[in-house]
Amino acid sequence: MTSPGRTRIRRLLAAVVTIGAVLGVLTAPSAADASPAQTLRWGACPPIHGAGPDVRCATVRVPRDYADPTGPSIDILVSRLPARDPGRRRGVLIGNPGGPGGDAIAMFSALPLPDAMRDEWDLVAVQPRGLLSSTPVECAPVQESDTLAAITAAGALNRERCDKSRPGYVRTITTENTARDIEWVRRLLGVDKVSLYGISYGTLLMSTYATLFPRHTDRLVLDSGVDPSWIWNDVLASQTDGYKRRVHEMMAWIAQHDNIYHLGTTPLAVYRAWSAKVTEESGVPPSLAAPPAQVADVPPGLRAVAQQYIAGANLTAEARAGVENLIATLLVPGGNQATSSLLGLTRLAAPDRNAWPLVAMRTNGRATPPAKISPQLIKILTNLQQMQNLIMCNENQVPAQPAQIPAAVYADFVVGDVFDAPGLYYASGLACAGAPPVVRPVTLSNRGLAVQPLQIQSLGDPQTPYRGGLAMQRVMRSRLITVGGGDHAQLGRHNAPLDRAIVEYLRTGRTAVRSVPQAPITASLTTPPPRTGIGLGR
Repeated sequence: MTSPGRTRIRRLLAAVVTIGAVLGVLTAPSAADASPAQTLRWGACPPIHGAGPDVRCATVRVPRDYADPTGPSIDILVSRLPARDPGRRRGVLIGNPGGPGGDAIAMFSALPLPDAMRDEWDLVAVQPRGLLSSTPVECAPVQESDTLAAITAAGALNRERCDKSRPGYVRTITTENTARDIEWVRRLLGVDKVSLYGISYGTLLMSTYATLFPRHTDRLVLDSGVDPSWIWNDVLASQTDGYKRRVHEMMAWIAQHDNIYHLGTTPLAVYRAWSAKVTEESGVPPSLAAPPAQVADVPPGLRAVAQQYIAGANLTAEARAGVENLIATLLVPGGNQATSSLLGLTRLAAPDRNAWPLVAMRTNGRATPPAKISPQLIKILTNLQQMQNLIMCNENQVPAQPAQIPAAVYADFVVGDVFDAPGLYYASGLACAGAPPVVRPVTLSNRGLAVQPLQIQSLGDPQTPYRGGLAMQRVMRSRLITVGGGDHAQLGRHNAPLDRAIVEYLRTGRTAVRSVPQAPITASLTTPPPRTGIGLGR
């Protein structure tokens, strides 16, 4: 029998993969001015990162605490993809793929980049401290005796169990320290200025670097920006409604392709097929409300009162889904929607239309889940979840809302609602209970930047909502390109007009482009992706 504490960790493993957000922190600059007495020795990257064959890696030592530069040090892994055309090389572009907790090492080799980026810049990634190969956090397993603490003092429990192997290390897992690690690497690279490309959480990481080190910042691209005032208790709550809306859009897309998937010609028909599959896997129906009914959903015998039927179905959809899920959860032994791999996949796939065909194929049985998750993937996801929780509690500046605790306990520990639970868990204060913040965020600004930042924001992105991106734009005074649709993260999507604008900005520091349409879906609509055990990715 699984304890609620362990169930909590497993559910978050599924939910946090798509989480994108960020923060910064303020400390004295004196330690960062020290000259690192090291050289970069490039060699093969550790296989667990899945970097391409042309990527080379090096390990550097940095201060664990920049306020104590002569104290203990930690390892930081750096990857580099050299410019393909040395004669046209323009400089160094350092990237971060988001998270917090996203593995950075393979960022540039895993994405289909514009040719000019690949040809003209050395593409560098600095693995954030706490992640694999950069002195990872190593947390003791949750014990059966920790069940109550996992609910009432989760933040304190996580801090304590992650601090045992390296006492004091977890308090240094912050965005500011990661930004200072990037600066340490810049000096080792021997360049005066670096350009920066941050995605999701990476937008706040790179904005933090630019705020602390404007003299060493050249171009700054903020792809899918986050509102700094949401850090951290409000970040996941800001995503909840967008994720639900995006799943309904996914079902509408599947319905438009009924000639391929044969799941129904309306979003509601697709939902019913999808719900039946979730129920088959978990024993209970999902608590996610059905999309709005249409005339085609009205039973033939009720067509005379079609509008009344539609109004009633739509008005009661959310309540019916919640009640049906609760009754089944209480009556079916072991029944819990969070155990459905299709439900977890659906949430993960929502921000990326290239993953929508896989959801359709999983629903109609054309694709099946991996028989088991690889040990390497389990290691990556566990490390991500641990580091993410630490950094979010270390830096949290948003007051908790205790009135949300009953809803959080219900969504997470009773019915396993993968859409409502993440936001409620943090907004209520349960996630960081007993673990007050250890730092203040850096107050972001573009003061001293020679080149105006470029920001890219998708209108319907559920992971980094557009309204939050506008807040970042005001703070960083960035030049905004609005992308149609709702995909999260725009680099490497074969969006030709956007790729040209990014390259133009990196070359010149300017672009006149203000909006572009959404990228095409490039995934196969009929063939499942290779079974890597990860299942998603662009």
